[in-house]
Amino acid sequence: MSNSFPRIITLLRTERKLTQKQAASALGISQALLSHYERGIRECGLDFLIKTADFYGVSCDYLLGRSADRMGAQITVEDIPEPDTNSADKRSRGSAVPILNKKLIANSLNILFDLLQRADCRALTSEVSSYLMLAVYKMFRIVYSANPHNSKSFFSESDIMAKGYSSAAMDILESTVASIAAGKDVGELEGLENADALELSDEALSKTYPLFTSSLLNLIRNSETRMKIK
Repeated sequence: MSNSFPRIITLLRTERKLTQKQAASALGISQALLSHYERGIRECGLDFLIKTADFYGVSCDYLLGRSADRMGAQITVEDIPEPDTNSADKRSRGSAVPILNKKLIANSLNILFDLLQRADCRALTSEVSSYLMLAVYKMFRIVYSANPHNSKSFFSESDIMAKGYSSAAMDILESTVASIAAGKDVGELEGLENADALELSDEALSKTYPLFTSSLLNLIRNSETRMKIK
């Protein structure tokens, strides 16, 4: 049985605001047995897996951690929605700051990923993307965990371990990205071969990215202010 199964069935139960006793009764097993399943002490059979999937309205692949989609779909590029399609994102909620900062970050990322595409270095794109995903993961986890009622089972790693592991992974990625960008191979990752494609000047930046340059410049200024660089 997948190591994800105990965490996911716990998450689904707590989302429904069901006690172990209530969920066990609905699934036709004892509370003690459900407790063992949720703690990973015992493995369930196929019949219980299917019954659990039907009860919570999810796929078996989701229960087993084989798909992040609850219906078991495997996501493709075409399935990912474009930014700002969620109407909730367009509401200021009483402050312009979230919208402003989101635009600064999103527009700056447009420039960064265009440069990565121009560099045509798969390793560089992959490692930069992983670093950025970890940064979002860390901040999302902190914000999510601010509400003590949110289920801890949403994440597979504990709070204590995740903090150190994610920071360490980001440090390693930063070094890896720096090496690749300097044209050096890192293990099986090939270094950047054509740094000329990344040549930029202030004038070229504004001409190439007329809609996004001001966002990038403001992001740089804000970041260096945060770092107290004068």
